Amino acid sequence: MALLPKFFPSVNQIKYHPDASPEDNMVFRHYNPTETVHGRTMEEWFRFSPCYFNMFRYFGTDDHYGYRTHIRPWDEGYSWTARHYGRANYDMGSKYMDKSTYDLGGKYMDKSTYDVEKRSMSPHRAYVDVGKGGMSPHNPLPFDDRKGRSWETGSRSLSNYKRRMQAAFEFFSKLGVRYYSASDRDFAPEGETWEETNIMLDETTTMACNLQQQSGMCPLYFAADLFSHPRYMNGAATNPEFHVFAYACAQVKRAMDMAKRLQAQNFVFFHPRDGYQNPLQRQIYRDIQHLGHLYRMAAQYKDKIGYKGHLLIQPKPFDPLRHQYECDAMSTMQILRHFGMERSYKLYIKPAWSRMMGRPYHHDVYMASAFSMLGLVDAADSYPEVKGTSDICAANVRDATFVMKCYMEQKTGSFKSGMDYGHGGFTLSCRVRRESFEPRDMFHGMILTMDTYACALKNAARMLSDGCFARSLHQRYISYKSGFGEKLDKGSTNFEECEEYIRSHGDAQVQSSRQEHHEQMFNYFVYPSAKYSSGYSGRIL
Repeated sequence: MALLPKFFPSVNQIKYHPDASPEDNMVFRHYNPTETVHGRTMEEWFRFSPCYFNMFRYFGTDDHYGYRTHIRPWDEGYSWTARHYGRANYDMGSKYMDKSTYDLGGKYMDKSTYDVEKRSMSPHRAYVDVGKGGMSPHNPLPFDDRKGRSWETGSRSLSNYKRRMQAAFEFFSKLGVRYYSASDRDFAPEGETWEETNIMLDETTTMACNLQQQSGMCPLYFAADLFSHPRYMNGAATNPEFHVFAYACAQVKRAMDMAKRLQAQNFVFFHPRDGYQNPLQRQIYRDIQHLGHLYRMAAQYKDKIGYKGHLLIQPKPFDPLRHQYECDAMSTMQILRHFGMERSYKLYIKPAWSRMMGRPYHHDVYMASAFSMLGLVDAADSYPEVKGTSDICAANVRDATFVMKCYMEQKTGSFKSGMDYGHGGFTLSCRVRRESFEPRDMFHGMILTMDTYACALKNAARMLSDGCFARSLHQRYISYKSGFGEKLDKGSTNFEECEEYIRSHGDAQVQSSRQEHHEQMFNYFVYPSAKYSSGYSGRIL
């Protein structure tokens, strides 16, 4: 059910229209949620879930290299682009606001903004009447969504968070998805006290439940934001100060309560600040042991409250810290196994970070799947040449096809004979570039990524239906099916028997890997020849 248009009045419901012109990009050309591919609809395969944090808490800042550029129908925070794009004439006290001039007053800003509801918190005027199509403190009405964010005052006020939530659900609804992904601090700001924070969270959780009921949505995952607040600058669970660790545990507890109430399908742990800058400052095993304690407590609390969702961990290699403890799938699985938690958790893999580490885009997806630990996949991409840029909108169909082939083949963990109904999914944690500042660009980014992966799904489905890769792998490993090869495969031999076998049979006879042959096979499905060109949409399946 679509919500009433309020913040995106110029955007209609996004529909499947494969014959749209090249410039008509407010449609899906490949993603058709009701189309059946390899036994399931696309909607069942993907369970696409836009990321609340990247779509609604990023305003186009560029660390210390650039101020915010995005203008949205919900945002009155200062933006040079808004000022010079025909919006308002902001009275900022100076041409550009220096970051050092913000008087946070105990509050913490979303991407360099200030609280307009508390005028005394800023040395500048909060904002003035911005004229036609604008918004003032006395006239908080929406305007043309191509010009700015009418729901966003750029502040950390609760009223702003509520407007942002209304805008988010309208965005999700018009995109046509049934899931979204969020964290506790996406819903409400930090209060002056723990009690005040939880009161605001309870209020906005009720609001989210009501919006979910209206739209038929629920979170694909929910999480605790253990990285945005300055208290976590030295980590959350791995913080050298026990008080911070204790605060993180309490925050996770409340976030899990919210996840249960919101009926979130999964609960995600994401620790971008749990690592080290310099080993001289850290007791590394103690840090990792504390992570194990956090995971143990979370698993126990999940059972205590009867939360039915899955517990997931998202590995991250670097940025903002140089060295994360859970830097990839293998290190994260080792931590879980070391502390006996591997049966309670699975992994939420972001292939973009594999690329950032100089590995293939699909590397961690295959590693996690091989060990029955693949839970969710993040559909974002990264620029291989730019370290730290890991959330661009996916456009590489070939790389996405590698991911989808693995995802469709897996028969492990929660997945049997591919993907069972009610498990798995793809989050859309990509965000539009700093230069793409119009609200419509948010839709373009999501459509681009969803279409890219829809193409990949159809490619992978043709591969599985043909069976050429399965036959090739079977033939390549056929020597392990019998004789001494079978003993090696089952681990039922020893060094002495191996030496005796070599004495009897001589040197090994190697076979070509035929790497280029398999790349050609892969391209056959990614870039269809005339055989598939007329039916490339997937209907031939």
